[in-house]
Formats: sequence, C-alpha cells, structure tokens
Amino acid sequence: MGGQQFLTNHLLLDTTRLRRVLKFDPDRGTIEAEAGIQWPGLLKYLLTKQNDPQHTWTFAQKQTGANSFCLGGSIGSNIHSRGLKMKPLISDIEAFTLVDASGTLRRCSRTENRDLFRLAIGGYGLFGIVYSVTLRLVPRRKLQRVVEFLNVEEVMPAFSRRIEDAFLYGDFQFAVDRDSEDFLRRGIFSCYRPVSLEMPIAPRKKLSTREWLDLVCGAHVQPSRAFEEYARYYRTTSGNIYWSDLHQFSGYLDDFHKIVDKRMKAEHRGSEIITEIYIPRPLLPDFMEQARKDFRKNNVTVIYGTIRLIERDDESFLAWAREPYACVIFNLHTVHTPDGIQHSADAFRRLIDLSALLRGRYYLTYHKFASRRQLETCYPEFPEFLALKRKFDPHEIFQSDWYRYYRDEPI
Repeated sequence: MGGQQFLTNHLLLDTTRLRRVLKFDPDRGTIEAEAGIQWPGLLKYLLTKQNDPQHTWTFAQKQTGANSFCLGGSIGSNIHSRGLKMKPLISDIEAFTLVDASGTLRRCSRTENRDLFRLAIGGYGLFGIVYSVTLRLVPRRKLQRVVEFLNVEEVMPAFSRRIEDAFLYGDFQFAVDRDSEDFLRRGIFSCYRPVSLEMPIAPRKKLSTREWLDLVCGAHVQPSRAFEEYARYYRTTSGNIYWSDLHQFSGYLDDFHKIVDKRMKAEHRGSEIITEIYIPRPLLPDFMEQARKDFRKNNVTVIYGTIRLIERDDESFLAWAREPYACVIFNLHTVHTPDGIQHSADAFRRLIDLSALLRGRYYLTYHKFASRRQLETCYPEFPEFLALKRKFDPHEIFQSDWYRYYRDEPI
C-alpha cells in the first residue's frame, strides 16, 4: 500500500490489543467495538453471539483485498467493498469515539462533534486516535454468484441490469496482457444476487496457495495464459452460493512477491503498487481506452485490475466518492530500482491527469507520486482540509509521510 499513512522514524500506535466488543444491540442492529478489532474477529463475535439462522446481523462491507484490517484504520481510509449500490464505509458508521490532539475523548456522530465526524472518516488518521466504533449492521444473507464474460463498453449497462434485478455486489476483472487485443477491454463480470437462506452451500473447489502463486507468477510472465486459467476457474464458480459477509474475505499471502521474484529469477526485487481511479460512469470506456493506449506506449505492466461501483459520499469532508463513480483499480508491477520506481510514478501521474480531464478523482494515500497541483485539481477542498487539520491539531501531533509531503510541497 506504500506505507504513506505511516511516519518514518516516528511513533506508530499499535491498537491491535484494543479488540473488545463493547456493546451489541440486536434490536437496533448495531455493534460497538474497540477500533483495533479486525474484520475476522468482528465476524467471529457476531456469529458466536447469534443463534437464529433466519435473522443474523452482519456488516455490509469490508475491504476485499485482504482481511487483517482494523475498524479504526477502515474509518480513517473510508473504505469500500464491491457493493453495487453502496456508499463508502461512512454510511455504515453510527458513531465513533476519538482521542483528539488535546487527549480528550470525544464521541463523534452526525449530531455530536459533527465536524470531526466528517473529517476523521477519510481523514487518514490526522485528527486523532479512534478508540471505538459503532457500526450499523445489515441482515446476513445468502448470495449466488453469476459469472459472464463482457467487453468494457458492456460493463455499465450490465451493472445497471444487475441492479434492476436486485443483485447486491459485483465487479469486473479485466485482462492485463499488454500484447493482447483483450487488454483492458475484455474481462470477467461477476455479480451476486440474494437467494433463500434455505439454499445449501455446497462444497466447492478453492484455489490453493500454490495455485494462487502460479497464477500471480503467470501474470508476470505469461499474462494471457494466466488470465485464461483464472477465467476458466472463475467460470466454474458461477452458481455457487456464498454468505454475504464471507464472500468479501480473501486470502493474502504476506511477502508473496519474494516468492515471485525467486521464481522469476529477478535481478531486482519487485512489487505491485495499487492505485484506484474514480471515473464518471458514462466515461468509463473512454478512460479505459486512453489508459490502454498509454500503457502500451509506455510499457506499463498491469498485474491485476478490477472495476467496481460506488455511490456518492455526501458526508465526509475529503470525499473520494464525489459522485457515483466507476472505481478502476490497477496493480502495476514496479521494479525496486530508481528507474523502476520512477517508471511507475510517471504512469500513476498520467492516470491522474486522465481522470482529472474526465472529472474524476483518485485514491489519495496509496502513493505520493501525485503532484500538489494534481491533488488540488482533483480535490479543490484540500487547502481547507489542511486549515482544519491545524485548527483541530495546532501542534500537529498526528502526522504521516503523506501529510508532510503535501503540506510542504508548493503548488
């Protein structure tokens, strides 16, 4: 993720021992937990404390790329999942308690300390330490995955049809071989529709760690073949039944790229740097075509990419979801040399320029390659955000590498 929300050679507060559930209200469908609890621990508690299979509360969304994220960090990042009609996480937050820069514990909600509520959610840890979170829950449901293969110009109409048919989640995973005609055009479109709780969940084949690593390595050296194998596997999952919470969990192997580098006999270490670009939905095909041309011209290597939907966030101050967007996620292979890092940095800057031309935005803290000019073009409210940061934290107790970089960089 780049580590930009940390502060090099300074203190990092580890909240992972703050993982108690403080209150579960099954009548209102809310749960308050300490901010260090991670999503697997939260789900384990919910499933342990509820006995009615016909009415079980769970969370609506979590990050899908990995599982070891805590509630406090999820608030600071204002995360999202693959919901078809969901706003970012702020819409699921009833309230939270925050230790502010003066050491005062403040309850923040839409009616109490509303300014801090809007600033701290999506404020990247700059306004205090989240101690506890009260989360709005939703009924746990069973979902059926439906898989088809589409071209990118078909994706938005297909999403609209799925929404009309009451599907709840979905995404589009696109082909990443730069030399293929399918590059950034064709992909796997999978959506999830509610089914009866009586539907059985049959045993199913999952990718083993070795199979997953084989696909990742293949994406580096034989991307078309790897994508075909992945698509073939995904096709076999169409019709599978999943729980609405568990389908958002995914395995992630820490330091997997060390294994990839070893298999590839790489001269230098490498990794994938993620970025997320937000595009007005009608302009998605145009953006993807421009990105396709740019990546081919500049030899940019995409290892994985997906497209999701997000609804407008009209609550957080520094909202990345300024309007209903298509969210385009790219994972770019980056060689850990000065030239390799510069190559990826240039690619990310060009993507941000493309999004700005189309009235889009980008996710702020995956990297700090964007210029201050680019940041303020996409987020014209950023100078006011900095001013409010200094108002609520005049001694700048809470900082990060990302914050320092853009605070100090001239426009």
